[in-house]
Amino acid sequence: MKSVVISGTGLFTPPHAISNDELVTAFNAYVELFNAENADRIAAGDVNALEPSSSAFIEKASGIKSRYVMEKAGILDPAHMTPRIKERADDELSLQAEICVAAARQALERAGRTAADIDMVLVAASNMQRAYPAMAVEVQDALGIEGFGFDMNVACSSATFAIQTAAGAVQTGQARAVLVLNPEITSAHLNFRDRDSHFIFGDACTAMVIEAADTATSAHQFEILDSKLKTKFSNNIRNNFGFMNRFDEAGVGLADKLFRQQGRKVFKEVCPMAAEMIRETVQGAGLQIGDISRFWLHQANLSMNQLIIRTLLGRDADANEAPVILDAYANTSSAGSIIAFHSYQDDLPSGAQGVICSFGAGYSIGCVVVRKK
Repeated sequence: MKSVVISGTGLFTPPHAISNDELVTAFNAYVELFNAENADRIAAGDVNALEPSSSAFIEKASGIKSRYVMEKAGILDPAHMTPRIKERADDELSLQAEICVAAARQALERAGRTAADIDMVLVAASNMQRAYPAMAVEVQDALGIEGFGFDMNVACSSATFAIQTAAGAVQTGQARAVLVLNPEITSAHLNFRDRDSHFIFGDACTAMVIEAADTATSAHQFEILDSKLKTKFSNNIRNNFGFMNRFDEAGVGLADKLFRQQGRKVFKEVCPMAAEMIRETVQGAGLQIGDISRFWLHQANLSMNQLIIRTLLGRDADANEAPVILDAYANTSSAGSIIAFHSYQDDLPSGAQGVICSFGAGYSIGCVVVRKK
């Protein structure tokens, strides 16, 4: 079967950062306002008083210290707590397409490719800002790419599922090269009034060029040795927002139309599944866990990653074996493992092997074993 490589990666980082301290200050101000406005109902037992948060709680629970967002002031306004981003006209480049283009240009440059070399654009992310036209087709037009494009959503595993989809397109001759994009504006689906989750997500966009090895010329090539995908239905991570919400006005604006999860259940159920998937995929590539130099894991929760690595290695990983970007970027959904891959790849020697792994809502898990050329 034709050998396929990831020949270039790109990263768009939003212009605004929010520290834990800033986020907690805004959240606690909201808590004070809520408790004051509902004092009588709280005293009567009709409403539960909200509890304040702290930076120490956030870091202990997640390992997150900061996050990047597309808009900051609206999030930190205790009376608003949602990004303030103006809608664009239909003839303007959409926000999600804009960040795709920025990340794509970097990936194309690293791959030594131009728009003329790409036959397929695949936008894979947790949330799209509209139902249609497909974001991928808009990006294709903005970059001047011929061929075709489409969107896909497998939540936090969208990037790894897209890698396998792109590799298959190259192997079957549908495309010479595929541009994969993961534009995650997660601040749009996050409930900043929820103490248990208001700190989890950040915004970012990643890009990859995936092409046939025999025509690739990049100095940043990683051969895809094997990949494995798995889904198993679970309601433990869910977002009910959609076009059918308008059918029942009673549900409009309720908390279930934003991100929500049962974190303890997710931790308990996903960690062993992810570790087993990594082991199976590595073995499918004809390797052993000891042959893997680096694990680029989904950046959702530091304790989850530590447990997965400990399960695989029988010990804690050092910083080079399982790099962390979660502290600065927070959980960027499908982009997280690719941010880690993009940021921590150039130091590896030729022949070094690694695993890109993502896991999230669905449940969905994707693993890709790669070797640096």
